[in-house]
Amino acid sequence: MFIVKIIISILLLLTPLSAIELDWLHDYDKALAEAKKENKGVYLFIGADKCKFCALFKENTLSDDALMQRLRKDYVLLYLSRDRHKIPSGLQTKGAPIHYFLDADGKIIYNTWGNRGLRGFHLLLDEAELSKEE
Repeated sequence: MFIVKIIISILLLLTPLSAIELDWLHDYDKALAEAKKENKGVYLFIGADKCKFCALFKENTLSDDALMQRLRKDYVLLYLSRDRHKIPSGLQTKGAPIHYFLDADGKIIYNTWGNRGLRGFHLLLDEAELSKEE
């Protein structure tokens, strides 16, 4: 039994951070339908399975409870890996992580790319909110 625990511990340590999956929607059409139903926008994070910057963004930024509450208040959360998920045409897939803020019809309100720290991502949310007003 002890050896099994050691083997499991080693396997967990060897699992790359990029393999951490977000507990978000992974289907574009379902996200839009849910956004319409809940009268919200969609925050789409496009990443890649072996992207170190995506892993850092998930671990350092998206792990913050206050940020996640803020995101969930106004947005349906959608994560698409360019390696595993169908990404609609017209959306950029190079330069991950990529951030899209969409309305419930899929219209792009604001987009940018890059790994954002916690403070930087809060500022990014502010910028997306200002874009809604234009």
